[in-house]
Amino acid sequence: MHETVIAENIINEAKKQGKVNSIKLEIGELAHVPPEELLECLHKLVSWKIESKIIEAKADCSCGFEGHPKVLDRGHDYFMIECPECRETPRLISGTEIKIISVGVK
Repeated sequence: MHETVIAENIINEAKKQGKVNSIKLEIGELAHVPPEELLECLHKLVSWKIESKIIEAKADCSCGFEGHPKVLDRGHDYFMIECPECRETPRLISGTEIKIISVGVK
């Protein structure tokens, strides 16, 4: 159900621009809800054309690694990652955001 709240927030923000017919989003691979579930929810709530780009997660680690972390588990409200080099928990730099890039209006 978290995806519904987030989807409704996106819809409300987009509607501030006028009568919406399309939206373009960037969704982090490790966003609060899985990107596929958020998109499915948006498609159920509106008839807009929805374009999306999934942004790959990027992390850095105290061992010196910088890049895509190994995703061990992923679900609603959580994910578990590790450094693919030393197996410690790295710090996420990006890949958790949800951004409205553009809104098309009639």
